[in-house]
Amino acid sequence: MLSQRHPCAGTDTACHRVLTPWRCKTIPLYALLVRYGFRKHATYVGAALAGAFTNSVFGILRAYILIALWQARPGLAGYDVADAVTFCFITQAFIGPMQLFGGGLGIPERIRSGDIALDLVRPASLQLWTLAEDLGRGAYLFLVRGIPPMLIGAALFGIVFPTGPGRWLTFLAGFAIALVISFGWRYLVALSVCWLLDDRGVAVLSMVLTTFFSGMMLPLHIFPGWLGDLAKALPWAAMVQLPTDLYLGKAPVLDTLAFQAFWAVVLLGLGTLGTRAIRHKVVIQGG
Repeated sequence: MLSQRHPCAGTDTACHRVLTPWRCKTIPLYALLVRYGFRKHATYVGAALAGAFTNSVFGILRAYILIALWQARPGLAGYDVADAVTFCFITQAFIGPMQLFGGGLGIPERIRSGDIALDLVRPASLQLWTLAEDLGRGAYLFLVRGIPPMLIGAALFGIVFPTGPGRWLTFLAGFAIALVISFGWRYLVALSVCWLLDDRGVAVLSMVLTTFFSGMMLPLHIFPGWLGDLAKALPWAAMVQLPTDLYLGKAPVLDTLAFQAFWAVVLLGLGTLGTRAIRHKVVIQGG
């Protein structure tokens, strides 16, 4: 039986089954939580495949729109038609792992139920605990919900693939950091429930900002003047636009990874401050 002070003591019943004491002695806690997040979401195969189908269908529709745009404006944003179509299906593959439309964290519900009080007294970091689970979720959704749209895009349109292992590695590095940035932003949105009591308004605002400024709809290179400069300097660009440019070989590797790392550190730092703040500002809404 897990003692109350055991670092793996969670509040989720399934988590109790996965994080047994003997495993915690041999495998680092947060590595176990990544595995738990992966296995937890692997139980919803049907939902992930349905999401992959939906993303693929909308990817095909977006691809034809982008093809028409690039045929009318060849070389727009430094992309050719093949690059534009590839951009379309890569960004479609990012929807699930990055949770571009918001959500993915159970913190707002736990705040409303009062369970967050247990999370805050657990002898493990709430932020790192949640991050580890979210990384497992993101890895699973990338495999099951992200890769199918890419394969369908390759079959129907012949998308571009990285030319060597080095570019694959830089893309995967950029993708991993983008997952952390996505989590950092969504974590801050989730914590806002402690002050706002209802996260629906801020969730909608977050979805609009993420969709518009991440490059999800169109490459940020298309945005004119100061708007384009601003969009490319914000953290949302590091979630979608930059890892996609790494995939296409359109961005300087070291500068891009450094920019992503900067925003990951900033958002995680703000999350740490927010976690400390809610220890003094928890309003239990349901209990």
